[in-house]
Amino acid sequence: MTNPFLTPSTLPFALPDYAHATDAHAREALEIGMEQHLAELRQIAEDGSPATVENVLHAWERSGQVLERTLSAFWVARSADTNPERDAIMAELSPRLAAHSDAILLDPALYGRLRALAERAEAGEVELDEQDAFNLSERLRAYERGGITLPAEQQERLRELNGELARLSNEFDTALVAGRNAAAVHVTDEAELAGLAEDDVARLREAAQDRGLDGWLVPIVNTSGQPLLDNMQHRGLRERIYRASVGRGLSGEHDTRDILVRIARLRAERAQLLGYPHHAAYVHEVSCARGTDAVNDLLGRLVPGVMQILDREAEALRARLRSTDPDADLEPWDWQFLATQENAATAFDTAQLKPYLEFERVLHDGVFAAATALYGLTFVERPELVGYTSEARVYEVREEDGSALGALVIDPFTRPTKKGGAWMTSIVDQSELLGDLPVVTNTCNVPPPAQGSPALMTWDNVITLFHEFGHDLHGLLSDVRYPSRAGTSVPRDFVEFPSQVNEIWAWEPALLKQYARHHETGEPIPDEWVEQLVASRTESGYSTFESLAAMLLDQAWHQTPLEELPEDGSGVEAFEAAALERAGVATPLVPPRYRSAYFHHIFGGGYAAGYYSYLWSEVMDADTVAWFREQATEEQPGGMTRAAGEHFRRELLGRGGSIEAMESYRRFRGAEPDVTHLLARLGLAS
Repeated sequence: MTNPFLTPSTLPFALPDYAHATDAHAREALEIGMEQHLAELRQIAEDGSPATVENVLHAWERSGQVLERTLSAFWVARSADTNPERDAIMAELSPRLAAHSDAILLDPALYGRLRALAERAEAGEVELDEQDAFNLSERLRAYERGGITLPAEQQERLRELNGELARLSNEFDTALVAGRNAAAVHVTDEAELAGLAEDDVARLREAAQDRGLDGWLVPIVNTSGQPLLDNMQHRGLRERIYRASVGRGLSGEHDTRDILVRIARLRAERAQLLGYPHHAAYVHEVSCARGTDAVNDLLGRLVPGVMQILDREAEALRARLRSTDPDADLEPWDWQFLATQENAATAFDTAQLKPYLEFERVLHDGVFAAATALYGLTFVERPELVGYTSEARVYEVREEDGSALGALVIDPFTRPTKKGGAWMTSIVDQSELLGDLPVVTNTCNVPPPAQGSPALMTWDNVITLFHEFGHDLHGLLSDVRYPSRAGTSVPRDFVEFPSQVNEIWAWEPALLKQYARHHETGEPIPDEWVEQLVASRTESGYSTFESLAAMLLDQAWHQTPLEELPEDGSGVEAFEAAALERAGVATPLVPPRYRSAYFHHIFGGGYAAGYYSYLWSEVMDADTVAWFREQATEEQPGGMTRAAGEHFRRELLGRGGSIEAMESYRRFRGAEPDVTHLLARLGLAS
């Protein structure tokens, strides 16, 4: 059969032909795609005619389509539903893809072609509009940061480093998924599951059966905190689950410590080779922060206030624990359970929302409905279109006038073959130049329902779904010329901003009463619960602390010079402890959201030295929420209006990465972001 990746898809929206594509097809197409891409770029480099937008920028964007098409289709399939063949393909090809990138970025002829176009533009011989100029400047900067000016022997070392880093990152992720699955806690006494909802218990029984075990199996999610600890009454089982979670990657066949140390050391060496003091300086140079000092300043400003809030919360939990057990000491596996009790007594307990949060209703009457209200979008399921797994569903996304905007692939439920966390990817990038409509994915890890039961979500699940859909909107509403600058192709500390903004609509009272309905009776969430939920939105010290600690841990690994990093994995835990102590966030009661050994974002994903981005983006998010509130009407007191949505779409979401990110923000907001809105949200306004 003809390889479906080697020619453009004839399916609607150029959706990959997943129904007929095989892993062998992906391997072959990646091989051929790299070869074709270099040949196409060679034609650009060897073109002897004067450099123009058409024969440089346009030709560059049209090159490599087989490779891009295959990578986009294969990456999400492997991340969401891996198998040994897919893991083997990535293990083999990751270093080769890194070498492919180096072959481009270290090619002086290609760099010369870009320089020639820039010089002609400076001389007035070629006219560049805003998108052309930014595309050209970003390509030149990529070459200059990619080692084009290094002498030959240093370029050779750079190639070695990039290839080894690609291999190790893939190795880390493979070990991470296997280690998470292996860390699941087997329970043989149902009495230990006291406090859990019936559907949770049924789901744990099915998880055990899937692995051929009697009893129940508690899967471990990717974060340090485990959702089931919120309501689990059995203290001994809570401890087992907590220790299984934070002990991942620290021993045995899935030990990740040697891998992550090697990654950190190679990144530090590469940074020094390129003229930077450490990897963080290299990363921050092209961020919205523009430098390491700005990142450290933001994180450092929050530490004292967050620690004060955390200490107050700890004292309240100690008092609650001692009211039932005077001799007990507060332990980290107690925190979530006691906090849930404390919230039930003194604040709003989101656990009681679960019967009202059925997935299909949240998706259609919440997430999709908000997009309709703001942007006029509608969503029509296309069951005849096949996603990258049988559990994924494809939706056609339409504009208000009924015309097609793009497609969305939804894959909500967890499975052993899926990476932890949640993410959006772009399978097809929107492009005016190529005439492509966007195809984006929304991949989450909502616990699947037990057979015959509804898929009920936690409040955190709901927020995550809205968050990832914010990324989807960034991709779907992109309106740019160049595919390489479409949608989420923005700096790391800007990319989370639109997704965080979209979270606010989960809390919108009118929308809440629309999508939060009891799965059995259809009754909407009680009005007093809506008021209490909205009033409780200030972040807890626990949630703010665990994220802040992970951000500081990330900076420690990537701001430490090579000679001060551990030599091997045996030094990981000591390094981590010292880093947290130095940053002022060392506490035995609350671990970072991710400990080093299972910190996918920075050792397996693209967030190295950039995990702070969630906080930096939240500055803009909080400021934008304030703007939406200013657009409130009598009918829409929260600002969820078509006029407000249209402005946000045209001035910010639609720009993608076609212009400088903060410039798009200023055009949207009319000013720089105001940090006071975030401080108020975190309870740190004073």
